[in-house]
Amino acid sequence: MIIGIPKELILSDPRAPIVPDTVKSLCKLGAELFIESKCGEKIGFKDKDYEHAGAKILFDRNQLLACSDVIMRIHKPPIEEISLLKKGCIHISFFDPFNDPQLLNSFIGAGVLSISMEMIPRIARAQKMDALSSQASLAGYAAVILAAEKIDRVLPMMMTAAGTISPMKVFVIGVGVAGLQAIATAKRLGARVEAFDTRPIVAEQVESLGAKFVDIDLGDTGETSGGYAKELTDLQIDRQRQGITKVLCESDIVITTAQVFGRPAPLIVTSEMIKMMKSGSFIIDMGIETGGNVEGSIFGKEIITENGVTIIGQGNLQSRVGRDASQMYSSNLRNFITEFWESDNKELKFDFDDEIIKGCVITRDSELVNEIIIKSRK
Repeated sequence: MIIGIPKELILSDPRAPIVPDTVKSLCKLGAELFIESKCGEKIGFKDKDYEHAGAKILFDRNQLLACSDVIMRIHKPPIEEISLLKKGCIHISFFDPFNDPQLLNSFIGAGVLSISMEMIPRIARAQKMDALSSQASLAGYAAVILAAEKIDRVLPMMMTAAGTISPMKVFVIGVGVAGLQAIATAKRLGARVEAFDTRPIVAEQVESLGAKFVDIDLGDTGETSGGYAKELTDLQIDRQRQGITKVLCESDIVITTAQVFGRPAPLIVTSEMIKMMKSGSFIIDMGIETGGNVEGSIFGKEIITENGVTIIGQGNLQSRVGRDASQMYSSNLRNFITEFWESDNKELKFDFDDEIIKGCVITRDSELVNEIIIKSRK
């Protein structure tokens, strides 16, 4: 079975889908690895590094796409490349299946078995394959580092000859994987950290990291079976905003990470709330890729409001630590392949009743087969 790895096309993202150590592991299983030239160049891996690990380097991208039984990449493919894939090819990547029907229709038309890395179920057995979580963890770290780089103050308390510098106050909204890593990173840098989430169950995790959980009585909330926060009612949103505003007014750095799986990110911080914040404070909106948690934030832009608050709508923060992000994603792919590898025939073999496969396979045999995506379209 030939596994093909095309070079990523998004110039602003240095990540590679696979690193040489993973190539070596997959070759030991009996797979053939074809990798497009310069695939890992931006993270410091040369073509010869992949060759020494057992891969064959191809310079013709179309040839790689046409001959591979499995394609693995990070980002969704350009629509025009799907028709180049071998019929029955297995395509594995992130590709936002809820919001790109044209892409799904192209997979269906080409007879591609598509696997969405976003849709790996959050169960114990699949934890080692959960690329969404591994990348979110790095993004949470990178958000704090970005804020620390931008703000003109130091995060920790410092005793100096000129007096004592008070620690900065960091407020993290949304305590998922990214939020927890943001809390941990800010604490390591010496800041005073507070955090809020609609799920009171995460309070213990927040406090275990040395931060304070902001307790806002929203009534009955909870989380989905996949561990994501449920949507709030209008009354709960109003209560939440009132409680959050008190903390925002005292915060130097605010990091919003709130997501609702398969839907636009909830608006949490409004313009009126921002007007009450301190001049010189920063907001990092990590929800910007799905609409944003902060009113007025713009993807990829840094905006300074009239009262001196800086809003940064920054997506794909994990690409700021591209080498580690590539290593983690590559390991997630290796664990997925290994889990479903049939050693006798040296190929991937899926049981379509398997819980993981049912969750992440989107199209198969020229049909849309994923039940969650089908329901979302009704």
